[in-house]
Amino acid sequence: MTEAVERLRRRYGGHTPGLLGAERSYAVLAPLLETRAGPRLLFETRAAALRQGGEVCFPGGRMEPGETPEDCALRETEEELSIPREEVELLGPSDFICNQRGFLLRPVVGVVSPAGLAWMRPSPAEVAETFTVPLEFFRRTPPVTARYELTPSLPEDFPYEAAGIPRDYVWSRGAVEVPSWRYEGHVIWGMTARIVKDLIQNL
Repeated sequence: MTEAVERLRRRYGGHTPGLLGAERSYAVLAPLLETRAGPRLLFETRAAALRQGGEVCFPGGRMEPGETPEDCALRETEEELSIPREEVELLGPSDFICNQRGFLLRPVVGVVSPAGLAWMRPSPAEVAETFTVPLEFFRRTPPVTARYELTPSLPEDFPYEAAGIPRDYVWSRGAVEVPSWRYEGHVIWGMTARIVKDLIQNL
């Protein structure tokens, strides 16, 4: 067997498939709180100094090499909110989101214990504020959904003739739906809202 084939054997043997061409993956925790009035979701607002400052999100961040989505979600939750990982009961992973910019977002659903909530101390460098929303609000309130088009735009030097296709070739187009909810002065939208929508649909 040639060296090249042996390298491919090592590469693909036992390989866990991911997104082809993805340069990075992220994971977030969708934290549930159980209360007498019913379960609530815990959200953050990103600190103003951060990229996308002021946006509503779940605790999470970039996955480190060799890290599972669950490990990343718990680590980031501890770093951002000081909630100990042992105070989070993981229910399991949600479906992942493939972003058009070429990365994967892997949500994990978990329940934060009352003790974990008591430990919560948001990091001022990362979190401007936290708030909770009843799951029932999302169940009875349909999101407002916007939609934007993904339009292909190829350079003039693309090898149409060599590839055997005409210059008026009809390239596939796409679109992205962006749901959003308003709740007590907060707007929950984008990928965070897509995770919430999936969660509600699975209740």
